[in-house]
Amino acid sequence: MIIMRLKKLDDKLTVCKIEDISGIDFNNDILCLSKTKDEISLVCKTELIPDNVSEREDGFKAFKIDGKLDFSLIGILAPIAKILADNTIGIFVVSTFDTDYILVKEDKFERALDLLSGAGYQIL
Repeated sequence: MIIMRLKKLDDKLTVCKIEDISGIDFNNDILCLSKTKDEISLVCKTELIPDNVSEREDGFKAFKIDGKLDFSLIGILAPIAKILADNTIGIFVVSTFDTDYILVKEDKFERALDLLSGAGYQIL
């Protein structure tokens, strides 16, 4: 197994459903926006969520896979998800062009990192 580095992020995050994008601060350094015909979802720092939220789930922290992931790589998230699922830790994943961010509820965050460290992942 290639030693994968995971970088902890310090921010508290919220996953929410919004009515439109008008209230989003796009200068946010952590922001993920997803839109389908059914909904608009937003992940951002908890203190910066817009006013037009229809549903929200607070209390997330995140770590990211450190480095740029090539699109030819296969099976990067599966082992992480399995380790955490086997220990009843749910995840919410956000993928960008370069890497993946794994959100975990704050009360299980340190346990998740301990489990991954024990499995050979390097925590930064």
